[in-house]
Amino acid sequence: MNLGDTSKKLSLPDKVKKDVMRNKELYLLAIPIILYYLLFHYWPMYGAIIAFKNFSPARGILKSPWVGFEHFENFFSGVYFGRTLRNTLTISITQLIVGFPAPIILALLINELKNKAFARTVQTITYMPHFISLVVICGMIKQFTSDTGFITQLLSYVGFRKQTMLNNPRLFVPIYVISDIWQHVGWGSIIYLAALTGIDQELYDAAKIDGAGRWKQTLYVTIPGLLPTITILFILRTGNILSVGAEKIILLYNPSIYDTSDVISSYVYRQGLLHSDWSYSAAVGLFNSVVNFSLVVFTNWLSRKTTDTSLW
Repeated sequence: MNLGDTSKKLSLPDKVKKDVMRNKELYLLAIPIILYYLLFHYWPMYGAIIAFKNFSPARGILKSPWVGFEHFENFFSGVYFGRTLRNTLTISITQLIVGFPAPIILALLINELKNKAFARTVQTITYMPHFISLVVICGMIKQFTSDTGFITQLLSYVGFRKQTMLNNPRLFVPIYVISDIWQHVGWGSIIYLAALTGIDQELYDAAKIDGAGRWKQTLYVTIPGLLPTITILFILRTGNILSVGAEKIILLYNPSIYDTSDVISSYVYRQGLLHSDWSYSAAVGLFNSVVNFSLVVFTNWLSRKTTDTSLW
């Protein structure tokens, strides 16, 4: 009897045990990661049940009375539901349309540079803002967009009036999106540059023989080579449609621009931490997570139906 026949007769526990013994070093390395996700990502999900209760710290999670979907109904019928959902979608979709292609374009441009030393310098300079503290970034944004700030002064030379730009509701979304691109475009381009190195060079040679110039090579060789990576990252990005970061919003907004800057995450922060309405904020956060998860599942299904690339 050959080894293939023997492996077929092994039960699932025996197969698992055999694989663990064969790769025990890898499993030991994975233990801290598994514990991290169990303790900080899965165990806290138990607390999500307070979204269906009138939580009281004195009574605890289990003894707090059930209220069913009352908090969800209050959110959906409340005056802030339309505003927070609209602002969240506006910022997220703008980031998706403008911000998602930005690192792809930067990676393509860096890849076309012939001077490799200059290319590495450009790459280093562009991803350095990623390591700057968000508090510092927001402080810089506030300083540069004040009525005496650097950006405001520059814009005044081309006809814009001097103003504190973060006090203008119409300017919040452009400021948020442009600053986010500036901070993360270089870091986001790294994965695309890595994917570019995996494209077979013989495809470029064949394209050159067929008379393709640099633009044709990019269009018919480079971009198709990047499509699997782009698809996977796009699927993951759709899972954050309703997850506009509360930290940056809170550091930048003020009551005068709530109409365009208040998003679901900042609303959860105010209700949960400032007003101590934990059950209501948990319900809003759970709604946010369910919608994001549904979008990931739908986008993955659509990608699997239309392309050969998907997360599962």
